[in-house]
Amino acid sequence: MGDDFILQVLKKMSRSKSSQQWLKQHHDDAYVLQARKDGYRSRAVYKLIEIQQRDQVLQAGQFVLDLGAAPGGWSEYAAQFATDRGRLIAVDLLPMEPIAGVEIIQGDFTEPATLDKILELVDQQPIDLVLSDMAPNISGIETVDQPKSIYLAELAFELARQCLHAKGQFVIKLFQGAGFEELISAFRLNYASVRLRKPKASRARSHEIYAVCVGLK
Repeated sequence: MGDDFILQVLKKMSRSKSSQQWLKQHHDDAYVLQARKDGYRSRAVYKLIEIQQRDQVLQAGQFVLDLGAAPGGWSEYAAQFATDRGRLIAVDLLPMEPIAGVEIIQGDFTEPATLDKILELVDQQPIDLVLSDMAPNISGIETVDQPKSIYLAELAFELARQCLHAKGQFVIKLFQGAGFEELISAFRLNYASVRLRKPKASRARSHEIYAVCVGLK
């Protein structure tokens, strides 16, 4: 879920002191300003750009699946690589403006109907890269939010195991807390290499961290 959507929600909320503070920080954020300058849909794209610079997960001609894609920043950037003789499918509960060369599925990833749509489009073709920037709707209550984030991560993990080819890669956002270490252990049992990344564009106060998993065992 992108920062732009969160911004829309906050604008509709009563202007509490905390929401006003968040809005000010968002408008003053260097990555927000840079995204506007560069023409990207959200600041989140710079997280993927840094991961790409370090790990080279995107290559020309890949088949890429982007989960939790709205508003489309990651898909927009990945399409520069994947749509050159490749393919990109983007999935999110929220609507997305079209992106040239990108197939978009609007649906709830936790619902079987959405998974069926994904598998139908994939059509048993091995995927090169699964990206997941998914996050649950945040309540602010960690004991509620953390299990939801782990559940989403587990679903993405299972889909990646099902669809990736042997040398495929899986990049996923996780939130540190209950269940995090167990999930990383599961990744390490299933992938030849698991690297953890905290991009500079990830806000310091956020518990988010990205796992870059390469090579299914």
